[in-house]
Amino acid sequence: MAKTINDVSRESWILSTFPEWGTYLNEEIADTKVKEGSFSMWWLGCTGIWLKTHEDTNILCDLWCGTGKQSHGSGKMRKGHQMMRMSGCQNLQPNLRNQPFVIDPFAIKGVDALCVSHVHSDHLDINTAAAVNENCPDAKFIGPKQVVETWKKWGVPEEKLIVVKPGDEVKVGSVTIKAMEAFDRTALVTADDPEEKLAGKMPQDMDQIAVNYIFETSGGNLYHAADSHYSNAFAKHGNENKIDVALGAYGENPRGITDKVTSIDILRMAESLKTNVVIPVHYDIWTNFYADPKEITELWKLRKDRLQYKFKPFVWQVGGKFTYPEDKDRLEFMFDRGFDDVFSTDNDIPFPSFL
Repeated sequence: MAKTINDVSRESWILSTFPEWGTYLNEEIADTKVKEGSFSMWWLGCTGIWLKTHEDTNILCDLWCGTGKQSHGSGKMRKGHQMMRMSGCQNLQPNLRNQPFVIDPFAIKGVDALCVSHVHSDHLDINTAAAVNENCPDAKFIGPKQVVETWKKWGVPEEKLIVVKPGDEVKVGSVTIKAMEAFDRTALVTADDPEEKLAGKMPQDMDQIAVNYIFETSGGNLYHAADSHYSNAFAKHGNENKIDVALGAYGENPRGITDKVTSIDILRMAESLKTNVVIPVHYDIWTNFYADPKEITELWKLRKDRLQYKFKPFVWQVGGKFTYPEDKDRLEFMFDRGFDDVFSTDNDIPFPSFL
């Protein structure tokens, strides 16, 4: 801790401030003992989650430790950018990161698998890959073909890599990880090399680019829809699988863009999947896609008695914990406010206690 202003520099400020939560959440996750017949998970921002089971299997999915725009630059998107290709817009996308870093990736321990849904950089992160590779030597790296090819380029050892496509299952500890079809049309217009993509040389096979996941645990099953747009095929997934909790990429789409699932389609997705709980994610992270999840709750209240399949929405907070089935009937997360032992010792209130 700096004692005078002469001890302070930009570097010392960064090192003493980021990640903003330090190792607080790392410690909480490590200390949590999951009850039999349940699973717990923590929201790490965007669609990133940490899943922990009663048997102490730990799965990390889509953790992103990067940032968005940090300057105005030229004021234009780069040639071939997916938002440019989708909308025909050239002006800079003002996607500023909207959430703090709630976990220290370099303090991560005990991860059995890192799963990534697709190649977008707010899901596939080199910092997470480096930290898991270093700190969790036995962890598997699981993803679709393009994700695994990227990990390979970054130097992740080949023996740790597992390519999955829809229909594949991978057993990691007590968890069965099922790869499902993704419905991420935005990913199809994404290119690391815009010239190759524009020339039609990049793959257009969704199964090589993106997958959704089902994590089957002894305490219930979690469906991770990653960045999928709404699809009628959610009903197929709901018919063929038991789904207890579903995560969907919710957000406020800018004019001319269809990239996030809207409030009404979050409800449609939940009903199609026949899930018990639906949790919106991703809306938190980008300023230009930020949305109010209470809109989902209010629509659900209007429609809940007319739903074909009953479920409840859950409004989470980044860094917060959700345990199934313990929290299945809650509508909103609240952080621990502390002071459970108030007045357990003498206090020093400087006025009469009856006030």
